[in-house]
Formats: sequence, structure tokens, C-alpha cells
Amino acid sequence: MRGVWKLTLVEIKLFLREPMAAFFTLVFPLMMLFLFGSIYGNKPVAFFGGIGYVDTAVPAFTAMIIATSGLLSLTIQVATYREKRILRRLRATPLRPQAILSAQVMTIFLMTVLGMILLLVAGKWIYGVRFSGNAVSVFIAFTLCSLSFFVLGFVLAGLLPTARTAQVAAMVIFYPMLFLSGAAIPLEVLPETLRNYTQFLPLTHVVTLLRGLWIGDGWGDHLTEVIFLTAMLIVGLVVSAKTFRWE
Repeated sequence: MRGVWKLTLVEIKLFLREPMAAFFTLVFPLMMLFLFGSIYGNKPVAFFGGIGYVDTAVPAFTAMIIATSGLLSLTIQVATYREKRILRRLRATPLRPQAILSAQVMTIFLMTVLGMILLLVAGKWIYGVRFSGNAVSVFIAFTLCSLSFFVLGFVLAGLLPTARTAQVAAMVIFYPMLFLSGAAIPLEVLPETLRNYTQFLPLTHVVTLLRGLWIGDGWGDHLTEVIFLTAMLIVGLVVSAKTFRWE
């Protein structure tokens, strides 16, 4: 376990030294919050169900961070490590393979948590964001959503031959979901016909689940999202176990 934490610490330092990964996980969501928060403010309005824009934006931008971490950061990192034979060299160390992969997941998860904390602090300090849910429930949902997207990242990294193709594929999947799921643009502003199709996007279920629990909904109100994300996690684990390659 000590070796896992040491490797995780090294991976965190490498993550923070990578400007693109750190920017889109820690800085870009804050920029979005400040931009749209300055436009809409956080006054409760009927359009957002009687709550303020920032109250809905914080969980939505948290979903954005989850997708960024799982689809972009993890996919590109693992694919790059395999292409440069870093995974092969790590596997030759005394650390067990499970420990090496656990360090990768822990690093991305901790950075995702940090991104969410920064959003919460900024939202509370500047816009007085309101929270009506249960903190434990929201964190459990956050963990489920994160792991569901992390396994998707492992699947892409395992299926695609190079880091460049993994990056392109991840972006092709990421950006349409970003703008159609409610993570960047509120679902309320999308046409109703388009919202019907967004239900097939995994990130839509993340946004819906986090927003619902944030405003005080119970788990029973979001069984569809929980079942979808749990199934995504299980299927992703099975597929990634069969497709993951060390070199």
C-alpha cells in the first residue's frame, strides 16, 4: 500500500505539471462558472425550477470535470504510458499490476475531487450557492459517476493503438456530450426534441443525477440514472479487463 501512495504522489505531481490536463480539470470549469455566473447571477428563477443558475451550474460543471478526467486525462495518459512503454517498465517493478492501475485511478479521482472543491468554494464565496441535498449522497453519486467514466477511459485506451488516436477518439466523444448533456449548457435551453435524444448520452445521466441530489431529491427519484451508470461501470470493467494492454 505504501508503494501505491508513493506512485500516486508522483502521478499527482506529473498531472499538475501537465498544463492541458490541469487547465481543463481545475481552471476551465471555474472560467465557465465566472463567465455564465456574471451573466445570469444566482437569483432564484422559475426557469431553473425556482433555484438560481449557479445552483444548477455547480453540479453540472462537476459533471464536466468528471467527463474531462475520465475521457480525456485518463484515456490519453494511459495510452501514452503504453505507447512509450512506461507501463511495461512499471510492471517490471515490485509493485503489483493492480497497484499500478490503482495509482492511476486514485490520481485522476483526487484531481477530480479537487476540481469539484474549487467549484464549491468559488460558487459559495462569490455567488452564495445554495445546497439542499445530503452531502454523503452527493459524494457517493459523484464517486459512481467518476468510476463509470474512468472505466470508459480505460476501454478507449485499451482499444485504440496509439495515444494520438486515443486523444482524437476521446475528443470526438467528449465535445458533443459536453454541449448536449447539460454539463456546459443547461438542458432547459435546449429544444424539447433535442432533449429527448440527449437521454442516450452517459453524461446527461451524470448531470441529472448530481443536479437532482444537489437540490434535495432522493435516490428513488433517479433510479434510471443510477441503473444506467451502474450498468456502464460493470460493462466497462468487463470490457476493459479484456482489452487492456500493457504494451
